[in-house]
Amino acid sequence: MTHVEDELTSQPGCWTRAAAEAAGHAHALPVAGERVAIVGCGTSYFMAQAVAALREGSGQGETDAFAASEFPRGRSYDRVVALTRSGTTTEVLDLLGQLKGSTRTTALTADPATPVMAAADEVVVLDFADERSVVQTRFATTALTLLRAHLGLHTDAVVADARTALATPLPEGLVECTQFTFLGRGWTVGLANEAGLKMREASLAWTEAYPAMEYRHGPISITTHGTATWMLGAAPEGLAEQVRETGGQWVPGTLDPLAELVRVQRLAVAVAGARGLDPDRPRHLTRSVILARP
Repeated sequence: MTHVEDELTSQPGCWTRAAAEAAGHAHALPVAGERVAIVGCGTSYFMAQAVAALREGSGQGETDAFAASEFPRGRSYDRVVALTRSGTTTEVLDLLGQLKGSTRTTALTADPATPVMAAADEVVVLDFADERSVVQTRFATTALTLLRAHLGLHTDAVVADARTALATPLPEGLVECTQFTFLGRGWTVGLANEAGLKMREASLAWTEAYPAMEYRHGPISITTHGTATWMLGAAPEGLAEQVRETGGQWVPGTLDPLAELVRVQRLAVAVAGARGLDPDRPRHLTRSVILARP
């Protein structure tokens, strides 16, 4: 078993622990009414997109998500939350340094022995969800679960769905597909983006991700025999039929969207195996992006 397989299968337990500990971290997390920005890089950025949509959609305050390198320096926020598994990512540390003393900051990380501990005003450490694999699975979803629980939007049914996602066979013929499109709506657009990234990282697959309603505005033209379109969450009316008419494979989201992401993680590992790739050693990638200083 690869590290990524071992880590992705541990997610139900990690989520249960994160949800139980959320109340203990409430002092470090955004309160209702605060104007908040959530930042990250790569997978963490896509989790930020999901959390921002969940928080604002539940009426708890205006919430934006940015790649850390694209944070709008002239915009005012009550708090900036940074997601960083490694605690060493250059763009995140640079941003936290620039905000020091002017904007309250919180970091969620997996490693307490890293520079982010001093860079942020407050830190939530999820060391039990740290990973050996370069490819992120459980830290990202555990951080999202903690924030989801903090917002009052997590239930035990999510964990049960994750166990189902791990135990149920993947749809027949999916591993053999040559192209994958992931769709989301609202908070699951971020999950769709992450699903596409996971497939690219682990299996070098051709993947795309879109808001579901945008899929009809051009991207559906690539759908045909041998391609798959996977919906995370509830699909717009008629979309499944339109995909099937192209000859492409439609994969409905039948579980909680975060549990659907676990199924995608499994697919990424399966496709990597079918292609003779090691998902623990993705091409050109490292655990953390640390930029050299001039």
